[in-house]
Amino acid sequence: MKQYFGKNRSNEDIHLFTLENDRYQIQVTDYGAALVSYRLKDRDINIVAGFDNADDYLLHTAHFGAMIGRVANRIKNAKFTLDQITYYLSANKGSNSLHGGFNGFDKFLFQGHEQENKVIFTGISADGDEGYPGNLKITITYELLENGIRIECDGMSTQKTLFGITNHSYFNLNGDGPIDSHIVSIHSSQYAPNDETGTANGKLLFVENTPFDFRKDKEIGKDLHSLDEQLLLNGGYDHHFSIEGEGLRDMAKCKANGLKLRIRSNLPGIHFYTGNFLKGDYCGPLGEVYDRHSRVCFEPEFYPNAINYEDHKKPILQPNVHDVQIIEYLLEEADEAD
Repeated sequence: MKQYFGKNRSNEDIHLFTLENDRYQIQVTDYGAALVSYRLKDRDINIVAGFDNADDYLLHTAHFGAMIGRVANRIKNAKFTLDQITYYLSANKGSNSLHGGFNGFDKFLFQGHEQENKVIFTGISADGDEGYPGNLKITITYELLENGIRIECDGMSTQKTLFGITNHSYFNLNGDGPIDSHIVSIHSSQYAPNDETGTANGKLLFVENTPFDFRKDKEIGKDLHSLDEQLLLNGGYDHHFSIEGEGLRDMAKCKANGLKLRIRSNLPGIHFYTGNFLKGDYCGPLGEVYDRHSRVCFEPEFYPNAINYEDHKKPILQPNVHDVQIIEYLLEEADEAD
């Protein structure tokens, strides 16, 4: 179902699309290709932060539910070099470029249409957008599965460029309130420490004997408020974890309220963020307050600033080649074996 949702700053119509099956109802919007709601029908609980009108999406700065690109996370000093050409990006986070710049995918008005259990968004990021080379054609498909959501993002460019997406949904399996009691596991033995600007510094450190060890189930709150230098610097978890293997695979799991969220992707790693910079100045349609540490993000992505580091897989897209990046958020009832 497609319905009117508001207008963007160019006075163009924004739409809301609804998909549902026996278990779930999801809503997505063509503004930012954002996931607006993710509802488990028999529990009548919405597990993602979102708004009931387009105006709030135009005002917010926290990328609620949006698709992120051309490149997720930070690019240090807002520049990179490809084939001896240096490209200068929009510096929208201090001296760095964050989440694609001032007008990344999260600000795009995509063209959307429904196809059975899918909503398909298409758009063009023009050559030079935010400093990136090449006309990049983007196709983002949300598919409602029997066990949750699958997101596919297909990119193809006229020039060699960068392409590394994520989805920036904020989860709370209780629907609202603190996330301290959410139990998380991340299939990773190494995490990336951040520098003073919040950018991964190029290293990978072992998680063993640190607050970043989520190889076994652990409550988020167990170490969230510890005096660890990295947690103090970032106000909580805001860190990349390297995930072994390639292709579509399990990356993380989150449990609370008798529910289990499984995160799968074919991207190289995942960013784990505990809503450290939410300020309580946005509320959901049922009065949910989006306050600090009230939501958690699981963002599959490339290593932040990988293009400027030697030892990490780089989000380089060759001309006229399709690259499909996949994220799945699968939701089910937790059982004792979980």
